[in-house]
Amino acid sequence: MKNLILQFSVIIVIFSCSPQQNSNTSFNPNRNGNFIVHDAFKKYFDSCGVDGAIAIFDKNNQQWILSDTGNVLKESLPASTFKIINLLIALETNAIKDENEIVKWIGKTDTVKYGYRPEIYHNMPVKEAFEVSAGWVFVELAKKIGKENYQKYLTACHYGNLNLDEKDDDFWNFGSFEISPINQVEFLKNLYEGKLPFSKKNIEIVKRVLISEENDNFTIRSKTGWTRENNTNTGWWVGYMEANKNVYFFATRLLQDRKYNRADFGSCRKKITMRIFNDLGYI
Repeated sequence: MKNLILQFSVIIVIFSCSPQQNSNTSFNPNRNGNFIVHDAFKKYFDSCGVDGAIAIFDKNNQQWILSDTGNVLKESLPASTFKIINLLIALETNAIKDENEIVKWIGKTDTVKYGYRPEIYHNMPVKEAFEVSAGWVFVELAKKIGKENYQKYLTACHYGNLNLDEKDDDFWNFGSFEISPINQVEFLKNLYEGKLPFSKKNIEIVKRVLISEENDNFTIRSKTGWTRENNTNTGWWVGYMEANKNVYFFATRLLQDRKYNRADFGSCRKKITMRIFNDLGYI
């Protein structure tokens, strides 16, 4: 059915039987009965040849809009969407003084892991590194921050599964640290509302850096992410859109076996999300 509205009792059964539920999320079907599942969204993910999910939270109506009842709770590597909380932690721990601080180019990087991107191999302000996803900059910040600080702030923010066993510094791209679309949205809601263990100043800095699109109709604050770990393309677009005197928080994730690589994988993250926003009448 298009725009399927599940009865509360049915939802409880589905979620209680799901092995994928994120243990670090406050989302619970026994308490969060106000949500709608749109199974028709699947056609957009199918058109891109991916296994996908989207979780949206409508602030004014206090309502969840979901593509399904399973994948939205399934965890995976956050990839570069982690740069949102990473920037907050870097600011709060004084690893950097502000978003304009310049990080000096280290002279080399692993092009096998990160690809060959000569356009980012130079001294760079952190704000620019966020916008162009210069991974090497955030790896350098991670060395300053340290795993102990990450564990502290990630726990306080209820962000992800808290598994930081990956020995390399970029545990958000490789290893077992994972987060679900629902958990991403919950974190973004708390960021917007200032309900995170960071100073107001640092939260406002991150909100400014997050602006990715702005026009007369809406403002989108967002971050993309893409990792190829475990022979899987894991692609994200997360953020929130201010429009119609409302705020819509969203997390879109695509999963694709790399043997089925498609050239449009990267563009599909935003394309699918904006089509769904259009279907819902948000834009």
